[in-house]
Amino acid sequence: MAEVLLLHHVLGKTEGIEAIAEQLREAGHIVHVPDLFEGRIFSSLEEGLGFVKEIGFREVTARGIRAADDLSRDLVYAGFSLGVPVAQQLAQTRNGARGALFFHACLPPSEFESPWPVDLPVQIHAMNADPFFVEDGDINAARELVESANHAELFLYEGKEHLFTDSSIPSYNPVAAKVVMNRVLDFLE
Repeated sequence: MAEVLLLHHVLGKTEGIEAIAEQLREAGHIVHVPDLFEGRIFSSLEEGLGFVKEIGFREVTARGIRAADDLSRDLVYAGFSLGVPVAQQLAQTRNGARGALFFHACLPPSEFESPWPVDLPVQIHAMNADPFFVEDGDINAARELVESANHAELFLYEGKEHLFTDSSIPSYNPVAAKVVMNRVLDFLE
């Protein structure tokens, strides 16, 4: 059994994010899903990004960091797109991390004050033609992270959808999402 801090994407704590957390719970894991947007859910990336700009990316990050404050240090940090920077920062800099799961995004390990812990396991999941992942350089950051870590895997799925794991939005890809969940459950075991 693992304890997971799961950080949502730019649309907020959607029903799809809740469904992913529930699947993990049904497999016996403890899952914490803080609401970084205080109840706000958006129907488009543009709306969500507008809200993030309004409150500030630093504030979103601070909310995610605070969400971990009262939890065990023995966590797996999971982030979906906007949630990845916080999950990656916590996994990379907070002592005691057991693993990391990054969905739809990845930052270069050099973004944070310490290098990636070489023995910390990580999985990165994204679509091979997702413009946010490929054109924004996340794919290069993911490859760099995989090269620098002893237990890192990058899984690329066929397609161009960004948030393909969220069952509550139109970009959902049930076939790819099922493969992702199987890999995640194996990872958490």
